[in-house]
Amino acid sequence: MQTNIVPSQSLERRAASFAELLIARWSDAKTLLCVGLDPDMGRLPSHLRGRDDAIFEFCREIVDATHDLVCAYKPQIAYFAAEHAEDQLAALIKYIATRYPDIPVVLDSKRGDIGPTAEQYAREAFERFGAHAVTLSPYLGFDSIEPFLADPLKGAIILCRTSNPRSADLQMLEVGGVPLYEHIAHLVTTKWNSTGQCGLVVGATYPAELARVRTIVGDMPLLVPGIGAQGGDVEASVRAGATAAGGMIINSSRAILYAAQGEDFGHHARSVAVQTRDSINMARKSPARSPA
Repeated sequence: MQTNIVPSQSLERRAASFAELLIARWSDAKTLLCVGLDPDMGRLPSHLRGRDDAIFEFCREIVDATHDLVCAYKPQIAYFAAEHAEDQLAALIKYIATRYPDIPVVLDSKRGDIGPTAEQYAREAFERFGAHAVTLSPYLGFDSIEPFLADPLKGAIILCRTSNPRSADLQMLEVGGVPLYEHIAHLVTTKWNSTGQCGLVVGATYPAELARVRTIVGDMPLLVPGIGAQGGDVEASVRAGATAAGGMIINSSRAILYAAQGEDFGHHARSVAVQTRDSINMARKSPARSPA
């Protein structure tokens, strides 16, 4: 990843880029854990149901309980939009920016559309919601990505090898002698990363492909969903994708958010987050296995 690494204390004196915030969290907080904020109304604790601000309050308590354990937060826009709660999403990101300004927020919206529409989606992510980065689909090509790079401080995290079971329907198709996901990794690394703020989404459920992407992209950040409820192996993922600086945004959502249903849900969420962070850090410290 092409970016200047700036000591974290200097970030307070000017606006920091997504990459700088992320690198600082890897170093200062010593964590690769990202908590995904996917507020499912049917799974919220009963004492919050019926409140107009239930989604905000649920996510706020999760954030307050885990803020020292994460390198980023990743709200999934669909969970807010389906409940007409975009205002609560904006309030939540503003809350994080005010209380925990050193933690980057990745808006998980997987946008991908023609240039003029992409410009509006970029405004939505960065101006309306105030996110530091956004997830994007590369299917329409670079002109659908470029508007998200107009602000050199904002990040674009592009789908590459996703964690869902049927991702191979397209992502493993051969393009120029390599699987499509590898072609995407090459494109982003060599042609699209004009601001040094790009990253890729690569699922923990495919550690071999994760390792392959790492060899292609160098130190570029990888957003890695799929641990926890989806069953991705933490140790295998870290061995495949971690770099000396960090290199990974390892996301866990449901396992942390819904660790308990009572009024003390934040306490239980923190416990699972601690366990997850520690298992990631343990894997980073483990010596590599000798080849069989």
